[in-house]
Amino acid sequence: MARHFHLIGVCGTAMGSLAGMLKAAGHRVTGSDKAFYPPMGDELKRLGIEAREGFAATNLEPQPGVFPDVVVVGNAVSRGNPELEHALNWHLRCASMAEVIREEFIRGCHSSVVAGTHGKTTTTSMLAWTMEVGGLDPSFLIGGVAENFGASFKVARSGHFVIEGDEYDTAYFDKGAKFLHYLPDLVILNNVEYDHADIYATMEDVKRSFRMLINLIPGGGRLIAGWDSPVVRELVEHPVVPQGVWSAVESFGIDREDAKWRAVDLRLTVEETRFTVLRGGEVWGEMSTPLAGKFNVRNCLAVIAASESLGIRQEAVREALASFRSVRRRMEVRGVVGGITVIDDFAHHPTAIGETLLAIGQRYPGRRLVAIFEPRSWTSRKRVFQDLYAEAFAPATIVAIAPIFESHRLAADDQLSVPQVIGDLQRAGKEAFSVDGAEAIIARLLPGLLPGDVVVVMSNGGFDGIHSRLLEALAAGKSNKN
Repeated sequence: MARHFHLIGVCGTAMGSLAGMLKAAGHRVTGSDKAFYPPMGDELKRLGIEAREGFAATNLEPQPGVFPDVVVVGNAVSRGNPELEHALNWHLRCASMAEVIREEFIRGCHSSVVAGTHGKTTTTSMLAWTMEVGGLDPSFLIGGVAENFGASFKVARSGHFVIEGDEYDTAYFDKGAKFLHYLPDLVILNNVEYDHADIYATMEDVKRSFRMLINLIPGGGRLIAGWDSPVVRELVEHPVVPQGVWSAVESFGIDREDAKWRAVDLRLTVEETRFTVLRGGEVWGEMSTPLAGKFNVRNCLAVIAASESLGIRQEAVREALASFRSVRRRMEVRGVVGGITVIDDFAHHPTAIGETLLAIGQRYPGRRLVAIFEPRSWTSRKRVFQDLYAEAFAPATIVAIAPIFESHRLAADDQLSVPQVIGDLQRAGKEAFSVDGAEAIIARLLPGLLPGDVVVVMSNGGFDGIHSRLLEALAAGKSNKN
């Protein structure tokens, strides 16, 4: 039966995707947010979502006594929001995004959840594409646009659901991780590091959340465990239940010889990455991917191990990995002007920054890497990784770091010291600087950029449109020279 869902905070990536899924399922969907910026603002319009700018009680009650059946409360929404207050006053049914996904789409399906600190979006997209090629026709929800599908979600009737399992909290009234709602039959756990410093006070808090996820997998389910991650091994070998992990475990990795699934003989070229897959020490097959970087080989291994559990033929797995086209904002080339390549990437954790720059170095050997970084996520804004950034930026020749995003929201003694990072990089012999604003960074960089340079912009936000601004400035400079 069709119902009316109203989403408070609908312009978030995941909330906007949920709006599209509910619309595809035949429901009436309305939503509100403080602003509707592209790309999600444009996508909501394309999907036909009734979106209202600004929060107001009248959004929930356009006519007296006419209310939505379900009010979905985004995890960025807190008490004081006029729509939330109106919903509470009238005892309307309020639910989190994760709860609605579980009840409307996952329950009754085989649920494959991809979790971990790094690589979730790419691995989820890759798994969904492999299941698609393998004939399983999955529904999916991803925290980004999967290029093979041209979408962040799909609603199908196959009985398979694939979802990116986020460890971030669920809603103001549910501080547990979102992935605890997703009824996992199969879990890919790529890696675990400290992150989300606004949610988790300590690494033990992070581990506890992932232990709870592992303990939700049924006895007939499967855990695909990233064996190169020391914390993942600890979680598997010292689980929360005394009897051990209840499900079967399939380990995968590159560096650990005791992993069941291993990638060996890696051949990293400009066009592709080729590798041999071992299962239990025996050759299982030869695989290739257009993706660069050792970390993406691990993502492929996770999908290979999961596909075996799902009964997908090896030929279909090989075809899917070879034809996988990645995710927007993951090493996405935004343009090339005058021989200078501009790349957009979501990296914000030191591990992700280092792996991304190494992978781009593989894709563009012998070329200078220019890294532009915005400390925008909560963890990157805090001092917790102060001493790791100099090593993370090691593959870059030039590094530009923006000031901390909304620094007023953190205590001064708790903030990342950008000047200290700049000093560490300069002492390592790199050209490094920090100036405020996209225009100022571009103005500082532009005179020194050379044909062949690769500029990598890393932020988990829009960064004031720096990618398109830089391309426009490069085009204008080329035109002036002509």
